[in-house]
Amino acid sequence: MMALDESSRSPRGVLRRGEPMARHTSWRVGGPADRYYEPADLDDLACYLRDLPADEAVLWIGLGSNLLVRDGGIRGSVIATNGALDGIASLNDDVVEVGAGVPCAKVARHCAGAGLVGAEFLVGIPGTMGGALAMNAGAFGGETWPLVQSVDTIDRQGRLTRRTPDQYRVGYRSVQGPAGEWFVAARLRLRPGDADAARARIRELLARRTDLQPTGQPSCGSVFRNPPGDYAGRLIEACGLKGTRVGGAEVSRKHANFIVNDGTATAADIEALILRVRDTVERQQGVRLAPEVRIVGEPVAEGGHD
Repeated sequence: MMALDESSRSPRGVLRRGEPMARHTSWRVGGPADRYYEPADLDDLACYLRDLPADEAVLWIGLGSNLLVRDGGIRGSVIATNGALDGIASLNDDVVEVGAGVPCAKVARHCAGAGLVGAEFLVGIPGTMGGALAMNAGAFGGETWPLVQSVDTIDRQGRLTRRTPDQYRVGYRSVQGPAGEWFVAARLRLRPGDADAARARIRELLARRTDLQPTGQPSCGSVFRNPPGDYAGRLIEACGLKGTRVGGAEVSRKHANFIVNDGTATAADIEALILRVRDTVERQQGVRLAPEVRIVGEPVAEGGHD
């Protein structure tokens, strides 16, 4: 684990005030963040965290997928990991160390190129490793945490800790661990295998994703978790909800568990459509779908923006 330089005096990264979150979310919506910070490196991130007021709210963001930021924006600090915590390296024959800001698709390709198999499914996750670790993200039948050998976390005092999977309670799209810590890196244990076969598997999964999902339109990925023994998309489609709209937000006609932005949607449109879908499925199918997407931030105040 990298040692932090406690002598750092002030943050060296890029701080933007009032930064529109629509620039940083895959839905292309979201109001301004009070502070949007892009750390220069791990030392710089530790310095920024140490300098924060104790009551400052912190939101971590990678590629902005699986995230709906309301139109009133974010009070507090947003910390952007993509482009900062972006190291990836093979440590030995079967272990790869990955920073929290590395896109999952890049991890899949790196592992395949190194002749390691088992991470191909990561190409279907439209976020970074930090987000995948935080929610045990999965795709095409694979999940993140079965690969994890250990993780590094950081707290508000800038202290790093190395932890093992037995210190977390991991479930379907759910990870619970020590409070007040955030993931900054992980080591993934994989299996040596055929690099060409792994690359071919990645191409196959990408083709399936293109065939089944609205990859050419702004979305967050899957909106709802699959309920036990069923699929959210099947339940939504069974209710005849494909193509249902609120403002510029629409239930995808290609995959019912996706909501797409036609370019004019607000976060309020998307949230209203999420609630309409949830309530309709519960009324018609008797199943209350749980959102997979994380909804954060403030709504627009009456009469205008906050």
